[in-house]
Amino acid sequence: MASPPPPRDIPPVDIDTQVAHSLYLARAGIKGLVILGSTGEAIHLTNKERFEVLHGVRQAFEREGFKDYPIIAGTATQNIEETVEQLKGAEEAGAQYGLCLVPGYFAGASTQEGILRWFTAVADRSPIPIMIYHYPGVSNNVKVVPSTYVALAKHPNIVGCKLSHGDVSYHAQIASNPSIDHSSFATFTGLGQQLLPAVVVGAAGAIDGCADFFPKTVVRLYELSFKVSAMEEIIVKFGTVGIKEAISRLRSMGDRDGTRLPLFGGIPGDDAEWAKWKDCVDAMEEEEQSL
Repeated sequence: MASPPPPRDIPPVDIDTQVAHSLYLARAGIKGLVILGSTGEAIHLTNKERFEVLHGVRQAFEREGFKDYPIIAGTATQNIEETVEQLKGAEEAGAQYGLCLVPGYFAGASTQEGILRWFTAVADRSPIPIMIYHYPGVSNNVKVVPSTYVALAKHPNIVGCKLSHGDVSYHAQIASNPSIDHSSFATFTGLGQQLLPAVVVGAAGAIDGCADFFPKTVVRLYELSFKVSAMEEIIVKFGTVGIKEAISRLRSMGDRDGTRLPLFGGIPGDDAEWAKWKDCVDAMEEEEQSL
């Protein structure tokens, strides 16, 4: 008996297009890819298909000169063993990291201690470092509070998080938390429209859907966000005095100490202090003159 064709609503995975798109993004300046996240419909693929996609992209990167290009493989399962199985498959296929969705089927009954233990169990067993993926919109509005990230960030095999929600306060409480070693735990927003405020409070960047079709623009926005945020620190540190001195030094308008008493003397340290900002100022001046 002849085997019937597959149903039209279950098309084969188009690995060639996935490979072409991945190369397009890498060439556009995107620094790393999440493959099989929410946009990649990880929940709709079999483990065999997952491997084929990841392995196909890794082979293409190696062939086209993107050796060791970062691939983060998404998982969206609810149980620990299947999540670990997918992470093992991801490593075998060539991914360096895993992005694990917070389990939300029993969101109403889940406790922070339960979520902490779930991620600890996965991280203990995973052959690759993992990131926490908090996307309440696809996981029953499960909640993960900042203190849970503080605890999980201490695990040597948990290296970051992606926050796909609009709570900028939580972004700040995680990305700028002094109890987290941010050299080994990176915070990413999942919403590109939050890139600037996220970077300002210490986030490493964005894992953004818009970058799939406007990659160069989003990369440019990130670069500018970093430069602007760095330059804003002179205002944070010196306030009105810093603004007026910068106007005088950079635009030759007014005196360096263009303030009234009780403000006096310009920025403390004068030329020596200004010299500390040279790299930041030069980067911003280059941007300004290009416009």
